[in-house]
Amino acid sequence: MNRASFFSPQAGRVIEAPLRTRARFAIGDIVRHKDHDFRGVVFDIDPVFANSEEWYESIPLEIRPEREQPFYHLLAETDDSSYVAYVSQQNLMADCEAGPVDHPSLSQIFEDYRNGRYQLRRGLAH
Repeated sequence: MNRASFFSPQAGRVIEAPLRTRARFAIGDIVRHKDHDFRGVVFDIDPVFANSEEWYESIPLEIRPEREQPFYHLLAETDDSSYVAYVSQQNLMADCEAGPVDHPSLSQIFEDYRNGRYQLRRGLAH
């Protein structure tokens, strides 16, 4: 058996995923979306798509990402707003050189910004 399963509250169901996945980014990394004007800090990673079917189907077919890749939960920001984003690995690139992110929830999850990334608060790691 080369797959594992986990319950996704967002999807409301059990998700099957490969036992091994190669995530390009880690919790605390700063990333930028390749096509949309926002950047953010990774605060969680799903090994495969683990959101609702409605969310997935709302993405136009011609740009809909593959399900079998890591998806990242981000504390995201634009020039005008802050929000939580859920983005596929194929749509992200590293952005640590642009400096820190200004999101109001950062201090709840992370301690300091050091060496181009955020350090997870003690006690929040698995």
